[in-house]
Amino acid sequence: MTTPLPRLAGVGSYLPARTLSNAELERMVDTSDQWILERTGISTRHIAADDESVATMATAAGAKALAASGVDATDIDLVLSATCSMPFAVPGAAATIADALGIAAPGACDVNAGCASFTYALSWAADAIRAGSARRVLVTGAEKISPFIDYTDRSTCIIFGDGAGAAVVTADERGGIGPVVWGSDGAQAAAIQAVRRDTGEHFLEMDGMTVFRWATSQMVDVARRACAAAGVTTDELAAFVPHQANLRIVDSLARSLRIDDDLVSRNVVDTGNTSAASVPLGLDRMLQEGRVTSGEPILLIGFGAGLTYAAQVVNAP
Repeated sequence: MTTPLPRLAGVGSYLPARTLSNAELERMVDTSDQWILERTGISTRHIAADDESVATMATAAGAKALAASGVDATDIDLVLSATCSMPFAVPGAAATIADALGIAAPGACDVNAGCASFTYALSWAADAIRAGSARRVLVTGAEKISPFIDYTDRSTCIIFGDGAGAAVVTADERGGIGPVVWGSDGAQAAAIQAVRRDTGEHFLEMDGMTVFRWATSQMVDVARRACAAAGVTTDELAAFVPHQANLRIVDSLARSLRIDDDLVSRNVVDTGNTSAASVPLGLDRMLQEGRVTSGEPILLIGFGAGLTYAAQVVNAP
């Protein structure tokens, strides 16, 4: 019996209408447009409205991914919601997303590996198909992280934004999702964490320099290992979609991997760091702009809170 192979069938995304510019942040905290651009490369970020949630944004992105894939919602048998910004631990978002899309009684669970949540969930979707426990999987990556941001703390408020992306993974004899290369460094977990203040509120705090040094020194090897596992070289890649942590990290990784500038996603400039949503948002934008042709290899890598990371090569849908 032939082992079923996973393939990326379609991608979709959603961004809230409201944007928060560097000029607005100048009026909120001690910073400047020049300071932000020099350190992060970010110009704007999207902020979800009160009536937008992780689930509603993921549902919007998921509907677009389903339409792009040509897969009917009723044929999805597993939904994975990648997120680290649910307001409460229970219930998760996955079952709510499935219900909103008209997906009847699928397997459903949330995946939280910080900013690497989507690439983790994508690998689980691929493995579920290889194991025969699913045939068609919807993977969403969505974050409403703005409620956890202290807008008097310039180390975080200039960086993060809200949004959602999604992908449909199906069983296909052609295959097209390479083995995952993943891992963690729990000794540095405090570099990115939600901290409870005296007010009872939880806010995200980050040691930016620690994260920068870790990402730029460790993720290059992870990226190369993911390419080797998929049987491709970095020279053969049609696109590189790293987690959009900040532009300095993205550019450093691309330089170290010797990937041409025009093959690199730099979505962070106008979306900010959207955590688990950043990889599918960046991927969908490259596809929408026609920068990748169907079947071409794309390197995805997510990394962040945990500290965690996961990378794989996928063929464009």
